[in-house]
Amino acid sequence: MDADQENPKPIIVNINSTETWDSHLQQSKSHGTPMVAHFTASWCIPSVAMNPFIEQLALVFPDIIFLTVDVDDFKEIASKYEVKAMPTFLLMKEGVVVGRLVGANPDEVKKRIETLLQSNSQFVV
Repeated sequence: MDADQENPKPIIVNINSTETWDSHLQQSKSHGTPMVAHFTASWCIPSVAMNPFIEQLALVFPDIIFLTVDVDDFKEIASKYEVKAMPTFLLMKEGVVVGRLVGANPDEVKKRIETLLQSNSQFVV
């Protein structure tokens, strides 16, 4: 049996242009889809170590758009959101940052995502 068919592949968008970022931001706004952006750098060991964990989260939370942004390639996106340390996770809803987490803390990232989804399921006033 083919192992690929048994294990669904997590969908994580690797940002390769500012247009890609903008189009996912737009999609998040128009569909109300939550977004989690992982700001990383290839030279940052703790940040790179979070990649397998993000893949796990993408499988657990298929309704969220997961993005990876390399800050060295896209400084303008990082500076727009005032990302100064790696890894930084931005939790976004309808194009607005609703949560920010700095540091490689898998449990906390998961907890924040669960909170984000709960607030997504009801209308929060």
